[in-house]
Amino acid sequence: MDYSRLSDYDYHLPEEYIAQRPLEQRDKSRMMVLHRESGSIEHSVFEQIPSYMEEGDLLVLNDTRVIPARLLGTIDGKSTPAELLLLHKLSTGQWVAMVKPGKKLKPGVKVVFDQGAEALIVDYEGEGLRVVSFNSPQPIEQLLPGIGKVPLPPYITRELDDPDQYQTIYATRDGSAAAPTAGLHFTDDILAALREKGVRIAYITLHIGPGTFQPVKAEDIREHVMHQEYYRIENEAARLLNEAKAGGKRIIAIGTTVTRVLETAVSDKGTFKGNQEGWTGLFIYPGYKFRFVNAMLTNFHLPRSTLLMLVSALAGRDNIMAAYREAVEKKYRFFSFGDCMLII
Repeated sequence: MDYSRLSDYDYHLPEEYIAQRPLEQRDKSRMMVLHRESGSIEHSVFEQIPSYMEEGDLLVLNDTRVIPARLLGTIDGKSTPAELLLLHKLSTGQWVAMVKPGKKLKPGVKVVFDQGAEALIVDYEGEGLRVVSFNSPQPIEQLLPGIGKVPLPPYITRELDDPDQYQTIYATRDGSAAAPTAGLHFTDDILAALREKGVRIAYITLHIGPGTFQPVKAEDIREHVMHQEYYRIENEAARLLNEAKAGGKRIIAIGTTVTRVLETAVSDKGTFKGNQEGWTGLFIYPGYKFRFVNAMLTNFHLPRSTLLMLVSALAGRDNIMAAYREAVEKKYRFFSFGDCMLII
């Protein structure tokens, strides 16, 4: 059946089911297990994930780290508030940023921040995006911890007590504007238990930008265009990926970001080369034929989002929508700080 309409990915979610805070113990979140061939569902908790793994399985995690990329300032010479969300640095030293208010932040406009930092709007870079150039006493990257905030999704309505709550425990590579939230459930004890069972773990990098969260506006989803996001795969990760594939082992992507990287970077022969980097704008929706990933851990996603379309491509749209109805019925916690789904 053709599921190319935006309305095919709508569902009703009571607002009180949107998790506003992570659990104190990350691995105590609920975990729905969806068997994609049969559509059958189990209800578990994340700390039980080792029991669903087999020796030789490969878990692939995104080691990106969220930077305090949200800058709040004012338009130079005015009291008008202005906001920049830094997405990625260009080779010129300039940055691509999302900006508010877009109508007032035109090329030539300057925004001033604390600690003597200024940003000049240099050019347009697509809808809602600008190229900006910084003038500051120190490189802007060094000033971000003092003048920037960790960007949270708009449905999180108040600041976190500790910004590290929005980081995975294995986040090591600075550069993301959002956390790979499927990874927020992991603890050191869980990773140790998985390794003890013989599960192998590989780390790749995708710095998350607007491509992951850009709303779909076209009623025919095939007309939607994703923003590009930077990825990198090191030699060790490529080796583990190739060995797992050659051995017929399961490749379990921890999150939609990992899935998009693996499906982008795999060669026509089904292998990976090491030390590769690039940009992905891959949009996965039902009808897509997966080339590498065959299982995934993911959180519960917003209605009408590209993330919901991606998991529908892997598990089947009807299976996913039925699972979401059951998750609502059983009062699962949704979105970034919510519960998770294991698709196997």
